This record gives sequence, C-alpha cells and structure tokens, in this order.
Amino acid sequence: MKLSCCLWGLDEGTGLLRYWRRFRGQRVDLSQSLSQLASLGFRYVDITPSMLRSRESKSLLDQYKLRVNCLSACHEAPKGATLDSDESQRLDPMLDHLTDGIAHAASLNAEFSYFVPGPLIDGNTLKRHAQSYEKLAELGSERNIKIGIEHFPGTALPTVKATLDFIKDIGHPNLYLLFDIGHAQISDEDPEEVLPLAGDRLAYVHLDDNDGERDLHLPLTEGIQTEEGLSKFFNVLKEIGYDGALSLEMMPQLPDPLEAIRNGKALVERFIDLD
Repeated sequence: MKLSCCLWGLDEGTGLLRYWRRFRGQRVDLSQSLSQLASLGFRYVDITPSMLRSRESKSLLDQYKLRVNCLSACHEAPKGATLDSDESQRLDPMLDHLTDGIAHAASLNAEFSYFVPGPLIDGNTLKRHAQSYEKLAELGSERNIKIGIEHFPGTALPTVKATLDFIKDIGHPNLYLLFDIGHAQISDEDPEEVLPLAGDRLAYVHLDDNDGERDLHLPLTEGIQTEEGLSKFFNVLKEIGYDGALSLEMMPQLPDPLEAIRNGKALVERFIDLD
C-alpha cells in the first residue's frame, strides 16, 4: 500500500515560529514542508487546492522525489458557497471551486480527489448534493481522477453506512468512499463491520486519532486508539483486499505535528508493507 501525508498538517511548521505564523495566519514555506516529509521517507503527499500552483513550487516535487496522490477539493472553498442550494450565486462558486480543484489534481497527475459533505439543512439536502456529485464524478472520470466522499459526523453524511448508501443510490462508477478511522470512532462504527460493506467503493483511507467525541486529528494511539485496535484495522484492510492509499492527517495545531507524522509512519510500517 501507499502511505501519503496531508501536507496541510505542517502549515504552521514547528518551533517558536509556529506561534507567529498562527498569529499571522501564514503558512510555513512549502519547500520546508516537502523537504521534511521527504526526509522521513514519504514518496506521496496530499494537498489543498491552493498548493503547488506555480511552476517553481511544482518543481519542488521533482527536487524531493515526491508525487501528489490526493487533493482535498473542498478545502479553501469560497465563503457562503455550498452545494446545498438552488441559488446560483451560492451553488456556482462551489461547483467552480471543486471543478478547478479536480483540474488541478489532474495537472499534477494525482489519483484521487474528495469532498466533505455540508450540514443537513432539510429533506432535500442529499438530493441537491447528489446532483452535483454525479456531475463532479463524471468530470473526474474524464480527467482520470477518482472522486471520493468522506463520511463526517455532524454533516449530511455522518456515518460510513450512510455514505455508502448515498454512493450506491447515485450509482456513478467513479464515486468512492474515503474512510476516516477517526470519524468512525466518533460515529461508533467498527471497521471490522463497515469496511467489508464498501467493496470496491473504498478508495482512500485517512489515519488519525481522537477522544471519540471531537475531530481532533491526534497522533495515532494518543486518543482512544490502541495498537491492538490498529492491528485489527490493518488486518481488515488486508482481508478485504484493499490496495489503495493510506494518508496520515494531522492537525497543524498539534504541539509537534512533524513528530506526530514521524511516529505515525513508524507505527503504520509495523503493521503493513509500504510501496
């Protein structure tokens, strides 16, 4: 399996300067983040839509022998934009943002792009989402990008089961599940029960931890996770024949996100063989 890392987890960097960057809302230098991940042995990274736009920044991928594996298309969406609306002034900016993100992913030869659903507004929320997701899935197919939906507690698709049902109802061959182990902890879904239900719709996996109530994106096994539980989780992935990518998703607000990523990678390598 491939192991990637969400690059935005290092947005604020480490050390004393991180507090200044947080205060100023500034990102750490992209070259530094990529260099750090390459030094840890990563070969793949996940990005947001605004990252790696310039020719100079794209050249860093070659410099550090890294590839973009996934783009989170819903990151950095325009304020007030949503797929859950019939009003063009709210719907069109979101569609344009997601469409541009998919195109950017394709320009970087990424394999995957995903969305997080918005909140449940009324009885027609999922119907409105479905209309847009089907169009975006088709666009991804044209660009050779797999399109995923991440189940997220507190949204219109709060569980793995609900997301799989939604994907099945839409029926597009290029619409997949992004499974987040931390989100499953919050929704109290056992990977041993829900992952076999996904079948060939499982296309990406996020690795993180939390307290079972909040989406904290803690380092692995520093919340309610145990090494025994992770071992069972990876065994389930092997049993269902999953050969897609895994990605460590750490919050930049952690005391030392780089150390969390380093330790997470070492822990994953204890359970599975990485490409």
